[in-house]
Amino acid sequence: MSEPNEDFAAMFEASLKVKRFQAGQTLEGRIVAIGPEVAFVDVGGKGEATIEIAELKDAEGTIEVAIGDRIQATVMSTAGGLTLSRKLVRGAATRRQLEDAFRAGLPVEGKVERVVKGGYEVRIARQRAFCPFSQIDSVRTEASAHEGQVYEFRIVEYTDGGKNLVVSRRALLEEAQRASAVEIRRSIVAGAVMTGRVTSVREFGAFVDLGGGVQGLLHVSEMGWSRVSDTSQIVKPGEEITVKVLRVDEDTQKISLGLKQLTADPWSSVHGTYAIGQVRTGRVTRVAEFGAFVELEPGVEGLAHASTFAPTGRADGWSASIAPGMTAAFEVLSIDLEKKRIGVALVPEGSAGADGTASSPSDIVPGARLEVREYGERDDAAPAEGFGSLADKLRGALKPRER
Repeated sequence: MSEPNEDFAAMFEASLKVKRFQAGQTLEGRIVAIGPEVAFVDVGGKGEATIEIAELKDAEGTIEVAIGDRIQATVMSTAGGLTLSRKLVRGAATRRQLEDAFRAGLPVEGKVERVVKGGYEVRIARQRAFCPFSQIDSVRTEASAHEGQVYEFRIVEYTDGGKNLVVSRRALLEEAQRASAVEIRRSIVAGAVMTGRVTSVREFGAFVDLGGGVQGLLHVSEMGWSRVSDTSQIVKPGEEITVKVLRVDEDTQKISLGLKQLTADPWSSVHGTYAIGQVRTGRVTRVAEFGAFVELEPGVEGLAHASTFAPTGRADGWSASIAPGMTAAFEVLSIDLEKKRIGVALVPEGSAGADGTASSPSDIVPGARLEVREYGERDDAAPAEGFGSLADKLRGALKPRER
């Protein structure tokens, strides 16, 4: 074949090569030459593409590639040859490049300048673009949190020759989430410790994005070892936290997370720090029909049963002597490590042990003999109002029935 015919065949093959590429397509090529304005990239066969030098420079303006390096880029245009782009640099992109990016769906870099009505003003290639509030993120965040940030956006509207641009960051985030969701789910197994971002906070707990749009529930009961009354005081929307995967329901795809499991369980040291007869200061957390719950330390609660309070003559009279938030001295009556239960009793003010010191062992033990005397037999005490003689009660109980 003659030389002109060979040149024609090469040109024809190159034209076919260009036609095989489409705008928006991502490909890999090798840098074969670097000029003052563009670099040439070998994309396979005899096909070559060009990419602007500005796209190959770092933040300091230094070219970060060399001849022979391989790069990944997106096809911007096939008209008159292949034009590639890695990303549109905010200060270097032209209107023509923005239009190509819009048609190809290529991400562009922009800086969020300020909050405006309905969204944000974003500067891209010295041009003003608008990003609606709903398109700045995949989760709800504070409006001011994005001011001054540099993000990648997708141009979703391009009108009036590029004078009116509408962009979306959310579109890119959700696209990336879908791509990584499958891989993320493989890593989410019971016992795994992961970092996630809080997407919303409710009374019953918080939803945490573990990546790829995969969310788990951090229930209020798993936020801390002590009782949590306000979830918003523990986590906040947009905050990054480390959590432990507790359960994964394969059928419903529900993921249960824990925060307190990353710290030691306070009950693990109860056996060495608590003893029956010990008096400790506690705070009443809530009062129920059957007694009062007392926080002895964060994560360790005891129950002061209604029967441990001094009698008042009324069934619920004991509750008048105690209220949520009250701090007082309590004596440890029982400890059940297996069930994580501690029984306590309120130590009356002014009595021995009310200052937090341990009370002396009681002389009343099973099998002990007790002497019962009537109130009248004591010179320094009178019968309590509403109560008869204890001796009378005992006699009545022991008196034989009359035939």
